[in-house]
Amino acid sequence: MADNNIFIGNKPFMNYVTGVVMQFTTKNAHEVIIKARGKFISRAVDVSEVSTKKFLEGQVAVREIRIDSEGFQNKEGKDVRVSTIEITLGRI
Repeated sequence: MADNNIFIGNKPFMNYVTGVVMQFTTKNAHEVIIKARGKFISRAVDVSEVSTKKFLEGQVAVREIRIDSEGFQNKEGKDVRVSTIEITLGRI
């Protein structure tokens, strides 16, 4: 089930949208989870909106949104917390 997770990062925006659409169309996934941390959260929201409203309108909708935060050590060795989001898209 791990292959239907899309992790948002630095790649071009449409790569993620295409990834979501491909999961539903070619891999016939019932749900796809878009995950992001920190500054990529707004991009994850945009990817889910474009996927559901433009490419898969009437077929896929947002099922669940989970927000959290993770702690880790940055390059300087400081403990920092970063916000995370998981947006679950599912077939209607």
